[in-house]
Amino acid sequence: MKVTLRGVRGSIPTSGPDTAYYGGNTSCAVVQEDNWTLVLDGGSGMQKFRLENGSANKRIDILLTHLHLDHIQGLGFFAPFFDPSLEVHIWGPTSATHSLHSRLSRYLSPPLFPVLIRDLPCKLVMHEIDYSSFEIGPFSVHSRNIIHPGPTVGFRIKGKNSVFTYIPDHEPALGLTGLAEDRKWISGIDLAMDADLMLHDAQYTDAEYKAHIGWGHSSMEDTTKFASIAGVKHLLLAHHDPAHTDAQLSKIYAGLRKKLDYPFKYEMAAEGMEIELP
Repeated sequence: MKVTLRGVRGSIPTSGPDTAYYGGNTSCAVVQEDNWTLVLDGGSGMQKFRLENGSANKRIDILLTHLHLDHIQGLGFFAPFFDPSLEVHIWGPTSATHSLHSRLSRYLSPPLFPVLIRDLPCKLVMHEIDYSSFEIGPFSVHSRNIIHPGPTVGFRIKGKNSVFTYIPDHEPALGLTGLAEDRKWISGIDLAMDADLMLHDAQYTDAEYKAHIGWGHSSMEDTTKFASIAGVKHLLLAHHDPAHTDAQLSKIYAGLRKKLDYPFKYEMAAEGMEIELP
């Protein structure tokens, strides 16, 4: 299983020399195995996706954690949508009020975007999910509702030999006492258990989080603790605050390493990272 990060910034794309190292594009990751491709979220990083030349598989699956703008703004620039030879499946969280098609159409329609969903030349199939399990090629995928404003899911993706957990927007510490000690009460814990690799929301420092409780995002301290409780082997801290420069993120990470010693590997996610799981 190969995991490639196309966007790891939170909230809004942030370009410029101060964000070039960790990247300024919003959430998007690509998972590949046995010529099958999953695209996780449709943030601005999605525009960089290209199907490999000579690929025999004419199907691509897009897994959306939620429909906030920073996770769907790249959809209109996703090249496979405009290829009539391709079959594109979109999996997204269900809503009690509107269909997935209806909610995505609010963005992919004038005046926000000039092309309507119904005019996309690819073969488009939509799937609504919540507490769901499904198979895509060699992948077994589990989605679970997690703590974040609006219908939001996280994903646990199992390939032939490895597990990748993807939870870019999440606030498991929301509550009266912070992150629960009993793991059965922690949001998203079943997605993360014993994962070989997990990408998780870590937008704030501990001090910053105190002013943003209830916003749906995590502190780096809570994220590393969450990973420790879940037995994660490798953690990627992601959804970087758009106000944090590369220099600030590196300084924050260095301080975190001095303060928090865990037996597993944890590091800042950076756009362009490629990780081969065994």
